[in-house]
Amino acid sequence: MSFVPAIVIPIYNHRETIATVVARLADHDVPIFIVDDGSDEATQKTLAAVATSEPRVRLARLPQNGGKGAAVVHGLREAFRAGCTHALQVDADGQHDLADVPRFFEQGRNQPDAVVAGCPRYDASAPASRRYGRYVTHFWVWVETLSFAIGDSMCGFRLYPLAASVALTDRRRLPARMAFDTEIIVRLFWMGLPVVNLPTRVIYPPGGLSHFRMWRDNLCISWMHTRLTAGMLARLPLLLWRKCFPPHFSALHWSRQRERGSSLGLRLTVVSYRLLGDRFARALLRPIVGWFFLSGKAARKASLDYLRRLQMTRSDTPTPTWRNAYRHMLAFADANLDKLAAWTGHVAHGGIAFDNQQAFETLLASGRGAVLLGAHFGNLEMMRALAHLDGIARVNAVVYTDHARRFNATLASAAPGFELNLLQISRLGPETAILLHEKIDRGELLVIVGDRTPPAENGRVVSVEFLGTPARFPQGPFILAALLECPVFLFVCVREADGYRVHFEPFAERINLPRGEREAAIATHAQRYADRLAELCRRTPFQWFNFFDFWADAKSGPVH
Repeated sequence: MSFVPAIVIPIYNHRETIATVVARLADHDVPIFIVDDGSDEATQKTLAAVATSEPRVRLARLPQNGGKGAAVVHGLREAFRAGCTHALQVDADGQHDLADVPRFFEQGRNQPDAVVAGCPRYDASAPASRRYGRYVTHFWVWVETLSFAIGDSMCGFRLYPLAASVALTDRRRLPARMAFDTEIIVRLFWMGLPVVNLPTRVIYPPGGLSHFRMWRDNLCISWMHTRLTAGMLARLPLLLWRKCFPPHFSALHWSRQRERGSSLGLRLTVVSYRLLGDRFARALLRPIVGWFFLSGKAARKASLDYLRRLQMTRSDTPTPTWRNAYRHMLAFADANLDKLAAWTGHVAHGGIAFDNQQAFETLLASGRGAVLLGAHFGNLEMMRALAHLDGIARVNAVVYTDHARRFNATLASAAPGFELNLLQISRLGPETAILLHEKIDRGELLVIVGDRTPPAENGRVVSVEFLGTPARFPQGPFILAALLECPVFLFVCVREADGYRVHFEPFAERINLPRGEREAAIATHAQRYADRLAELCRRTPFQWFNFFDFWADAKSGPVH
């Protein structure tokens, strides 16, 4: 699921209010992780009764009182281990307006990589000292982040993306007591997570129990701000860069974004590869990619967004840092150099591991036509080059290349066979369908990528889940495969540490789109494809090369 929420409640001796809080939260039908932070015996009995009466409750008990932060961290880890993607932190004392829980969940679904932070709206029950005293912390948080993005860092009503939050708690020990809420949100902001501020009513019930200790907790908070200010100074260049050059995505469709790089630079790269060899050319790529990385805000942000979504689905993937975004862009540059190496005969079959090669050879021997469904993942172009060099003229690439004319022109000049069996298609019309059907009837193979929406304005798309979030995929590959009445295989080639690996696996013997169930059938096939692509991304995370806001189209407008 793209959004699997849980609720985490830290508790210390709030036996009078916990049953009411849980009863109201149970209506949302999500797991409720209650962490008893060493409460007294009477509270333990109350919690045991609550856990017995409410099956959604999962009760854990810390052996001694460690502080609110320690209890929340324990709850976040338990929720993450249980397969949840997000956790809503709720206090046990009844101060929070639980009618706002659906609003937190809605924001989490819409922006799954964001921290959704409650911004208190107090009524007359709130002591003036609490309301105005918070502005001291507000001021220091604004300094520590060089931003007003965090509306209130002290409110304990907050939705956390679990992958990033648990990764932070695993590598850094956070304050165990009252300074926890502020420090974790500041550090998540430093990691690049956006913050959504959600106004919510906060009350102070008569006779409420407060665990705030004036001297002890104020000293801890002062020490926290000292550390965070020092951390801000260490991160000052990055924070200033974000301030001066806020990340943003281009609003243009991928097919209309301007191609970067000059023809002269591309030709010099080809010349250096031929004269000085592969190792020198790849060394030359590093500063070139560095320049594109620093100057390409949209591509850099797209890489960080992709890495962040990837880590939200599995925590052992690369963290969304600038270093890893640079590695991602460098892998793309290396893949383009691999294309040149393949088309000029510098890549041998001995360096390629071919999963299920026997099935591919059986397909070739059968003389049947087929659709090979690929992606902007790894280097399919290298496989077309090797097929051409081996004299296998039956592998055709169905592509849209208008957005990369300079690169393709350079590659065509360096490798005369590059443009053979390259079918340039902007939209699928009757003439194109007839041409492709003829190729299938002759037993040829059509390589089609399925992870970019069509260039045509009226291109049909379907919304499916990809890396935990709805994303739009083209319907065209599945409609075309149904029209061609041929087998469909998944086909990708990835670079690994010791060479290349080809993944070839059956996808469908035939794609059928029954009348009256056509849209549902397309959605089913597209979801299977997206699931397989997501698994490949988790396995080799730097090999997916869509450097634009892939998820943008799913945020607006209807699906055709």
